[in-house]
Amino acid sequence: MFEVESELHLTNELALVALTMTRDALEPMKAEGWRIEFDDSWPYRFRDDRLEISASVEKSQTDWFSFSLTAIAGQQELDLLPLVLQIVETLDFDIDGDDDEALDAILDDMILFLNLPDGSRLPVEGAELAPLIRACMAARALLAGFHPGEAGEVTRLAEALEGSGIRFQGSPELLELGRRLRALREMPEVLPPSSLKAELRPYQKSGYGWLRALAGTGFGGVLADDMGLGKTVQALALLCERHLEQEADRPSLLVVPTSLIGNWQREAARFAPDLRLLILHGPDRRKHFERIPDHHLIVTTYPLLHRDRETLFTRPFELAILDEAQAVKNPASAAAKLIREIDARQRLALTGTPIENNLEELWAIYDWVVPGLLGNRKTFRETFRHRIERSGDVGAGRRLAGRIRPFLLRRTKEQVATDLPPKTELDEIISLQGKQRDLYETVRVAMDARVREAIARDGLASTRITVLDALLKMRQACCDPRLVKLDEAAKVKESAKRARLLEMLEELLAEGRKVLVFSQFVEMLSLIEQDLKERGIDYALLTGETKKRAAVIDRFQSGEVPLFLISLKAGGVGLNLTAADTVIIYDPWWNPAVERQAMDRTHRIGQDKPVFVYRLIAEGSVEAAIQSMQKRKQALADNLFAGTGKGGLAIDEGDIEALFAPL
Repeated sequence: MFEVESELHLTNELALVALTMTRDALEPMKAEGWRIEFDDSWPYRFRDDRLEISASVEKSQTDWFSFSLTAIAGQQELDLLPLVLQIVETLDFDIDGDDDEALDAILDDMILFLNLPDGSRLPVEGAELAPLIRACMAARALLAGFHPGEAGEVTRLAEALEGSGIRFQGSPELLELGRRLRALREMPEVLPPSSLKAELRPYQKSGYGWLRALAGTGFGGVLADDMGLGKTVQALALLCERHLEQEADRPSLLVVPTSLIGNWQREAARFAPDLRLLILHGPDRRKHFERIPDHHLIVTTYPLLHRDRETLFTRPFELAILDEAQAVKNPASAAAKLIREIDARQRLALTGTPIENNLEELWAIYDWVVPGLLGNRKTFRETFRHRIERSGDVGAGRRLAGRIRPFLLRRTKEQVATDLPPKTELDEIISLQGKQRDLYETVRVAMDARVREAIARDGLASTRITVLDALLKMRQACCDPRLVKLDEAAKVKESAKRARLLEMLEELLAEGRKVLVFSQFVEMLSLIEQDLKERGIDYALLTGETKKRAAVIDRFQSGEVPLFLISLKAGGVGLNLTAADTVIIYDPWWNPAVERQAMDRTHRIGQDKPVFVYRLIAEGSVEAAIQSMQKRKQALADNLFAGTGKGGLAIDEGDIEALFAPL
């Protein structure tokens, strides 16, 4: 039997026995008509008043709301919330899962002895409180106070209490907001405005409808469709609706990476020709500041936010949109701090990778689109990040997923773009031989010793930079000895991976394939360039130093050259390279989002050919160990967005062993 005494603590065993025996002895006597009186010296006096319970929500001094549960027995009133919180935390069942029957059994067998203000006890059967306990378990995140963005759970709680005899008191406005937030899950297809000159796919119509409905809640959100699914055209549909249909009284602001200015210009000219754009970029941009009110959409870049803050942040905007919003994933960065000064009716973030490395990146984005939803940075770390990443806390993961769900729209290509041609991912395993193998082992042994010394001195949590630097050197040794800045490396000429790449390129190009080669190292691309020139293979090259990006991209897209060498930093986002049908990732990294960005340059809407993706992996090396870590990291992001809350991200001692293991 599960029994509880008082409104705060589980009773001690002796008191529980006394309470139970007293109740069991008195109940039959009462049924036979006995009148029962308690002497003042007897500590366990009972009352049999009818219990009336009411639940209510009220706005606190901040923008948050507080939840209260009040019980009235006769003329006595008590706060029932601490007791319900204790029960919910003690049981900790997933009432939407397989625990449903077990919970029923416990509630049926439960008895609670409530402490009333006059010192008497009120026995309450668990079954009597079952509707309340079940409803509170389903909405446990509300019990300690909640953000208005969680109003959907308030509506769910109110509906769960209907017919239970428990009164629910909440403002009609809050309940209506809750209904609107819950309706966001339905995502019906909505016809785009006639001013949008594009034929939207069904899922894009749903995305546009979601963006419109989101505006009705007063909150911002994150459009996190996979790269290549058309986030830009969905955002343009919303901009057309606001500015060309509704005739908003102020312009909207779009912040993009510098490399995407041309892409937005082209897409807007193609799909929203009546939308007046003003590009604020380059040394002459200040002379256009006075023209801001005459345009619908003002486009600036992340690097210019600081320089132009006095102009941009002193005026209100209709929409504030961050494209490739992972650019503000570091909450301590200047850009992440500056965007909080933007005054806009609604904030939207576009990103295919809401999480690249850790959950704090998710916090950085959501603290801008829906301020306060995830608490402050310290609270978020304690409540969610550390529990999920370090401990794999499923409950914390589920609560985080539930909190962000109304404000997140994420569709994968597998879910919605079923007409895309297949994508085949292949691992090309390459064995390091001879002097390159010896060099790798030399670097590995030195780096292993260095990392272990740092861990022994400072602990694993404080050695992140040391570990990353060590892994960098080992990866360079896998790619090509000439990347390693050591005297021993200068004597090593052979590179197994570069040799295999050239073999693959000769075969693929002979087959008429159009190939993208990605590397994190610009110096590696320079070495590959030399090989291509020696063999007379024509190519295009895109790095951070490339001045005329559009011209370089057009050379490849037009078919002038069959091969495109791209640095991940310069080409990881904003490129539409559907002319390619093959992607080679020369140096895999442990961030699966980075690899996915590279793949999605070509496997996106508009692609009509099967796509093949090759990862070049040095056998038994750090690159092979990174692969297994990638899978775990991707699982965390996938499970978070799916609401399962499983998985972990942190590097542990076992990972260190695997990363620095010998060949």
